[in-house]
Amino acid sequence: MSSTSEGRTRYSSSIDPVSTDGRDIDTGIATLSGEAAQQRVKHEDKHLAELAPEVWDRTPAITDADTTYYDRPLLKPSVWSVDIPIYYFLGGAAGAALSLGAAIQLVAPAEQRELRRLSAICHWIGIIGSTAGAGFLVHDLGRPMRFMAMLRVFRPTSPMNVGAWILSAAAPSAMATGFFLNAPGILGTIGEVCGYISGIFGAALATYTGVLVSNTAIPVWQEPRRWMPVLFAASGAATAGSIIDITYHGRAGRRIGPVFGAIGRVAELAATLKVEHAASAIPKIGEPLHHGGTGVLWKTATALTATSLVLSSIPLRSKRKKSIAVGLLGAAGSLCMRFAVHYIANASARDPRASFQQQRRS
Repeated sequence: MSSTSEGRTRYSSSIDPVSTDGRDIDTGIATLSGEAAQQRVKHEDKHLAELAPEVWDRTPAITDADTTYYDRPLLKPSVWSVDIPIYYFLGGAAGAALSLGAAIQLVAPAEQRELRRLSAICHWIGIIGSTAGAGFLVHDLGRPMRFMAMLRVFRPTSPMNVGAWILSAAAPSAMATGFFLNAPGILGTIGEVCGYISGIFGAALATYTGVLVSNTAIPVWQEPRRWMPVLFAASGAATAGSIIDITYHGRAGRRIGPVFGAIGRVAELAATLKVEHAASAIPKIGEPLHHGGTGVLWKTATALTATSLVLSSIPLRSKRKKSIAVGLLGAAGSLCMRFAVHYIANASARDPRASFQQQRRS
């Protein structure tokens, strides 16, 4: 890269400014030479500039019992983009739909074509959701090879590594089911077996992201870690039911879709309350759930889900319009919840007192 600036001074407002040669090398203590030594940064890393704290120019002092390390956060916000909450949403819907499709397969013989058709629809929801979700995940990683690199090993103690394997198994088995389910002969047998396999991996796909989020040092999600997988699974079921409400018009869909979605919404609201209660056991940790923009997003998700549930129980003349409205509200509530999880985590990481108070209690 060519140079755009010869030299500069970093931390000019501190008592110890640093003179660099334009490559962030302190010329007072080091020089850079050798192969590629003339490469220089064209632009500063904007994300690094956001994460880097301002220079400390005050005298350290203990002001009260609730002390921190100079009011500096212990944790850094995640580097994940908005691709990740979208992946949560799509993966949860896909996983729940695959599990529902496998359950319908289990109880519906081949003669019940309506139910078998709904099972195939569920698997196609899983195919589209898992494929699109994988696309958002790879886009956040930057290069497809970074996803493939996670498959070099199998590490049961890493939710991220296990999740990569789950996604790699769920999507292909769902595709085989979508193409071959209800087909005659050996192809139909392959589709049938793959349907059950995709249902097992679908259940894992709908829940592992909740384990991933809570298996961190972020206080607001570490405290309710036992309930986060439940919340994600319930949200995935609510989303899958909402998609069936919107897209499928058959009799089986009118019976099963609303029931499955309603169960998911009730479970999602219940899990939301449990998460709030567990996170707010230390009030400072639970603040992002109740205050600021993150609190508004969290409450909006709850309100949309509750409205969808109430509307589903109200008899209306146009059942088709009602099911579409219920589905749209339910899906919007689940999507808002996933974005709330993402942004609340960053707010909790930036709060030094949340981390310190959590450590003091333990």
